[in-house]
Amino acid sequence: MSEQEKRDNAAQKESVSSDKKAKDAKKKKDAKKQNRVLRWLKDLKGELKKVTWPSAKEVAKNVGIVIVCVLVVGVCIWVFDALAHAVVGALLNLFS
Repeated sequence: MSEQEKRDNAAQKESVSSDKKAKDAKKKKDAKKQNRVLRWLKDLKGELKKVTWPSAKEVAKNVGIVIVCVLVVGVCIWVFDALAHAVVGALLNLFS
């Protein structure tokens, strides 16, 4: 076997081995991604088990509180708007 053939065979073996290494690295990377996703899903399931969901009575109470607060703020805005309208109207009548 000539020296050139030996070099060609060695280069061919090296390229095959580097291809195998690249494929192995890709498989490991894909497996790592899969493991990360599976671990995240398991953690998510565990966290959702820790959640304490409110009862229907608590939800109704909280909805009532929100409605009352919205009405109070709406009335405050309405009163301020009516007051501002009256003041502006009085000033316009005063100077016209």
